[in-house]
Amino acid sequence: MKNPLYQNIGDELNLGRLNFTETIQTLWSGYGELVRLRFETKSIIVKHVKLPKQTSHPRGWDTDISHQRKVHSYQVETAWYQNFSSPSDERCRIPKGLKCFQNKNEWLIVMEDLQESGFTDTTYEADDTHLVSCLRWLANFHAKYMGVKSDVLWESGTYWHLETRPDELKALKDKELKEYASLIDKELKSAKYQTIVHGDAKLANFCFSSDASRCAAVDFQYVGQGCGMKDVIYFISSAVEPEDCENMEAKLLDIYFKELRTALEYYQPNINAQELEKEYRDLFVIAWADFQRFIKGWATEHYKINDYSENLSAKAIEYLSSKYETRF
Repeated sequence: MKNPLYQNIGDELNLGRLNFTETIQTLWSGYGELVRLRFETKSIIVKHVKLPKQTSHPRGWDTDISHQRKVHSYQVETAWYQNFSSPSDERCRIPKGLKCFQNKNEWLIVMEDLQESGFTDTTYEADDTHLVSCLRWLANFHAKYMGVKSDVLWESGTYWHLETRPDELKALKDKELKEYASLIDKELKSAKYQTIVHGDAKLANFCFSSDASRCAAVDFQYVGQGCGMKDVIYFISSAVEPEDCENMEAKLLDIYFKELRTALEYYQPNINAQELEKEYRDLFVIAWADFQRFIKGWATEHYKINDYSENLSAKAIEYLSSKYETRF
């Protein structure tokens, strides 16, 4: 698509003439497009957000709350690339932010093209190498930002946290999960070891080297403070088939915590790694139940509503009931 704004980006960054424009994908609910621009000197990626006059959500969630959440998510992502993307960190690689242009209803987030840095592949079917790479990335990201807060990011990271999903909570038909929703949310927020979470750490948001031994993450619309387990459970739910999750659970958690211990030694050696691991292992089922609360209110036929997820939610409720000696 020819767009004079794109050549203007090249002029602003001294990249020469725009030779080729490739639309990678449209943004969720018609909020713009993600494009690759090939100039004479280099290739860049542009997230071009253009607020629609009328939205069209694939599942019908077209409310003002939904719209405001998306608008703020792009503001957060702009702030992320402006404040957190440089210098590059090879232990938890992300695209380097190059420039941001913004007016009232439209903005462009210009960033490094990870393909030019060797992250050429994506996948929808993860093998063991993909899984290890992503869990290593998450461990390093969480260790790096453990204890960090920022006013320009989401106060509570992830797109499904309770405060931002009142419509889905209202629609939730699982009475017990609904009754425990606030306590689940409180338990996660009360964790001693808060970090910055990616917030949308699904397999599709990772780019890999050709041998999958290294990865980089993209899409930071929902980055903010939270318990690192929220990223871990969401990644596992996106990368492992439901029927395989139970058998792989212990192995995947062991990989994450092994990498987290190494990452803490590098970034924050004063943190008690054993204490952190104990807390996060206890919160695994809580974090999973938190996401289950959202997904069951959002899309009742979703494949992520399965026996494994239901069992973890039941364990979370049992844990909280025992801990607080309460039943609603």
